[in-house]
Amino acid sequence: MHTKSESDLTSLAPSSPRSPKRSQAYYVQSPSRDSHDGGGYKSSSIQDTPVFNSPNESPTHPSTFGPHSRTSSLSRFSGNLRKGNGRKETVNEKGWPECNVIEEEGSYDDLDGDGKLSTRCRVILIFIGFVLFFTCLCLILWGAARPYKADIVVKSLAVDDFYAGEGTDHSGVPTKMITVNCTLLINVYNPSGMFGIHVRSSPVNLVFSEIAVATGELNKYYQPRNSHRTRTVLLHGEKVPLYGAGAGLSLSSTGGSVPLTLNFDLISRGYVMGQLVKVTHKKHVSCHLTIDSKKTKPIKFSKDSCTYE
Repeated sequence: MHTKSESDLTSLAPSSPRSPKRSQAYYVQSPSRDSHDGGGYKSSSIQDTPVFNSPNESPTHPSTFGPHSRTSSLSRFSGNLRKGNGRKETVNEKGWPECNVIEEEGSYDDLDGDGKLSTRCRVILIFIGFVLFFTCLCLILWGAARPYKADIVVKSLAVDDFYAGEGTDHSGVPTKMITVNCTLLINVYNPSGMFGIHVRSSPVNLVFSEIAVATGELNKYYQPRNSHRTRTVLLHGEKVPLYGAGAGLSLSSTGGSVPLTLNFDLISRGYVMGQLVKVTHKKHVSCHLTIDSKKTKPIKFSKDSCTYE
């Protein structure tokens, strides 16, 4: 075996692209390696990286890069990289630079598809449930208070003055005229044990042949639970013209009787829960009576004399 000169090695290097020693040209700073052919030639510890004009010119020797070469290349690049401004940048073991993680503010609970309800939805559902519960409670109280209607009984009518005669109206038309002053006595009973009631009435009319000859009104008042109250209503009519209806009125100096009708509505209202729950009842009262000019005692009303609707 003869020793090859350095010029022979230089001339042979380009002609053998698949030589194992050519793979050393891929390392920028590779450690010095002795020749394995038994010769006295030693490769240089620092070699220049060859420049290739195209990717096709670069040799592909995947078999020459074993596990040791991958490890050494990773170890060379897994360190601190220095940028042009002098700052060091930390890289991971795969060679990628590490960066700070930006944490987003807030939570993504509203975007999760796990079926959970957000706080706003829970508040809305609680509010709707409370409204429904309160509405049902008010309806129950209203239904329980509906049967309690105020009862009314017309007791008597005392006639103070009753005059009928000829006269003229405000336009000068002659006609029969009537003047009435009387007092109506009524009794009101509140059967409810839950609430008190506010009682009032529509105009109380004393009617002769569809003409109101006297009118009055019950003053509004409050009546407690389970209580009776007796109220008086003053009826007054002065010189009321009867016109054609006066033909049926027969009065003389010796006296006479006049058929009349008493009509009015009794209105009661109970506040079960303030202004939220209240019940209102209306009862129409109609009584038939006859006034006799010779009698001065109050007129008593029997159960058959009046109708309560």
